[in-house]
Amino acid sequence: MSAAKLLLVEDDPALSELLEYRFQNEGYNVRCTGDGDEALVLASEDVPDLIILDWMIEGTSGIEVCRRLRRDKATAHVPIIMLTAREAEDDRVRGLETGADDYLTKPFSPRELLARVAAVMRRIRPALAGETIEVGDIRLDPVAHKVQRRGRPLQLGPTEYRLLKFFMESPGRVFSRGQLLDGVWGTGSDIELRTVDVHIRRLRKAIGIEGAKDPIRTVRSAGYALETS
Repeated sequence: MSAAKLLLVEDDPALSELLEYRFQNEGYNVRCTGDGDEALVLASEDVPDLIILDWMIEGTSGIEVCRRLRRDKATAHVPIIMLTAREAEDDRVRGLETGADDYLTKPFSPRELLARVAAVMRRIRPALAGETIEVGDIRLDPVAHKVQRRGRPLQLGPTEYRLLKFFMESPGRVFSRGQLLDGVWGTGSDIELRTVDVHIRRLRKAIGIEGAKDPIRTVRSAGYALETS
């Protein structure tokens, strides 16, 4: 399997050099920048598998970089771990609401960051490699475009298949209707938000089998998530 591509956006030269060294030693292919505008260019030129993003950087702020990455169909699925010296709870919430998958406050242990990145990579690598993805009792083969639940083949329409795959690549994560619309239909889509609800209902019906609970959780005022068990 090819080395995972990591984009490190950190404007502290000493910290950036240390993290680059540690991640390269772990076998990651690392690109570094301390500038938010350059980070957006690098991410669009060669989409990384994961982004480590500092909040306080030169040029476009980390929070705005995160927001733009989530709006772009090409990078909407890329996991983002934010680094920041900000400790206020509302700042952490703001980062997560903007689309960050995880949040680490400085000062932190490089070992902890390595462990968090490794945990994310274990989850996403099957999807990146075109390997079968399993979440709970659902199994999706992205090469054959086949889905099974408890060994039973399921018949999904093209949109429901893309929606399920999107969920399975980030199990447990709550997606807003807007995030689902961008991730599954694309940022240029003129489809209405309520269309997402229609396809969620269709997906629930398609993956529902007797004796099994509905794995799609509705989070009031937030969106939807695919339960892991």
